[in-house]
Amino acid sequence: MTYNCDITKQEDKFVVRFPDVPNAITFGKSEEDALYMAQDVLNGILASHIENGYPISDSKYTGGHPIEVSPKIAFAIELRKARADRPQKEIAQAAGMSYQQYQRLENPRKTNPTLETLWRLQKVFKRPFLAL
Repeated sequence: MTYNCDITKQEDKFVVRFPDVPNAITFGKSEEDALYMAQDVLNGILASHIENGYPISDSKYTGGHPIEVSPKIAFAIELRKARADRPQKEIAQAAGMSYQQYQRLENPRKTNPTLETLWRLQKVFKRPFLAL
């Protein structure tokens, strides 16, 4: 999963903005530094949005520089999208796990699914999660 950013030079710094994630803004002293900071701010903002239940926009902008999202954050986003409005408890029961186990899967700081867990979720949602 990637989001693209634009980098503009302003005076003595390079400013990074993500058109698909408007509140993800950072800067660096060089373009290379700005790209490093871009990944950090993107992952931080997306993780915060997941944890606080804020909506996450899809990546649509194709210009600029692609920035890879952390696999744990990408998985939590994809899992949340697949669940949509269904309760976590319902998904947990269908996957044969506890509610708490499922909750951890949607938390980007705690998720670490096993292959068996991925297999169970793929059966529940009828879609793959391995090709993130």
